[in-house]
Amino acid sequence: MRRRLLMGFALCAFTPAPLLAREGKSVNVSTLVGTDPATSVAEQVLAEAYHRLGYELVVHRVPGERSLLLANDGQMDGELYRKLGMDREYPHLMIIPVPLLIYEIVIFTRGTSFVVNGWDSLRPFTVGFVRGIKIVQENTRGMKTEAVATIELAFQKMLMGRTDIVVGSRTSGLAAIAALKLDELKMLSPPLASFPVYHYLHNRHAALVPRLTRVLQQMQADRVIEKIQGAVLSTLPAAGR
Repeated sequence: MRRRLLMGFALCAFTPAPLLAREGKSVNVSTLVGTDPATSVAEQVLAEAYHRLGYELVVHRVPGERSLLLANDGQMDGELYRKLGMDREYPHLMIIPVPLLIYEIVIFTRGTSFVVNGWDSLRPFTVGFVRGIKIVQENTRGMKTEAVATIELAFQKMLMGRTDIVVGSRTSGLAAIAALKLDELKMLSPPLASFPVYHYLHNRHAALVPRLTRVLQQMQADRVIEKIQGAVLSTLPAAGR
């Protein structure tokens, strides 16, 4: 599958012209930089769905909130996956109302242990998180925070003593811990949040929304989405299952 990584200096290369019209059968969507099994699930599910409609999915990874801005401004055809309600803040985006997976926000620590009792339990600590994860940004306002581009960088800052804890995606955190062999890090329970995530398209592609919805509903009924989730998430460490 063809992929392109967009860097900040490349933004000027984009124009608001409809990408679906300009590039024929490619659907260009943006998502956050970084490796996250949840992103792999969303990408594989949507690649299959678009393939059934005769399109190729092309995913562009960009830092921070730029992913949403590119999609909302029409410089991308859509956003790979986000939580419910993003269309209220980004009015040019239309939700595809079939959940792709359940996304969990959890706390990772290195020796720090406390009772997790909602977002307020984070207040005594300096919190690291990945820039662009809206739910974390919204719920840590007024707290001591350190925003970075990836979960790996967030863990590095915690290991250097710059932060006390890291708040982020359960799947990306566990994958990074396994890849970097950070056995000294642990995940606290329960999750701070657990919610379904959905694909969004720019509203100039409104005619595609019902077609894509029907395909995803059929994939859901046939358990194709469930099988993709199982295949990808089974690679996570046992502690995360």
